[in-house]
Amino acid sequence: MQIVKSLEILIDELTKLPGIGRKSAQRLALFILNSDITYAQSLSQAIIEVKTKTKFCKVCFNLSEDDICPICSNDKRDHSTVCVVENISDLLAIEKSSYYRGVYHILGGVLSPIKGISAEKLKIKELLQRIENGNIVEIILALNPNTEGETTILYLAELLKTYNIKVTRIARGISVGMSLEFADSATITNAVNSRIEIK
Repeated sequence: MQIVKSLEILIDELTKLPGIGRKSAQRLALFILNSDITYAQSLSQAIIEVKTKTKFCKVCFNLSEDDICPICSNDKRDHSTVCVVENISDLLAIEKSSYYRGVYHILGGVLSPIKGISAEKLKIKELLQRIENGNIVEIILALNPNTEGETTILYLAELLKTYNIKVTRIARGISVGMSLEFADSATITNAVNSRIEIK
């Protein structure tokens, strides 16, 4: 069946989104097509604004519309405790639990020689600078319990031994191989609450 060219282009673009196959893309494209023109305009404007207005926080590398994100600029957060996560999805998952009241540091990935991700490609140097410049008492390593996450935890734990700070990791309430972003709030709360010190 021949599809209208403009619709075909939209479907092709939507299939580039993670987790969106051809059928899902077609369903979304038809929904957009059948919606009011104001919805299409609002959607396109929202996409343009998120691309032009957001940047990375200069402190923790979270998304922000300002130089410093709302978490880092919040005086009510515990700035002496830093939770190290792989990516923004993990930060959002922990925030959703509403339990953790410290601040974050986003590495931007985990060590993975197979994928060519070395320590130099992660925000490890910036984490060490934060420790040297701030009044940090505890680092919580909240990385996914898979091979790359475990390797990164061991690497960071060794690096952090030279600093006079407490280094903990979230408890094993998160199953091996499970991603933080898919864990429910109760599991994440329990994992953070039951964190264990790395020696």
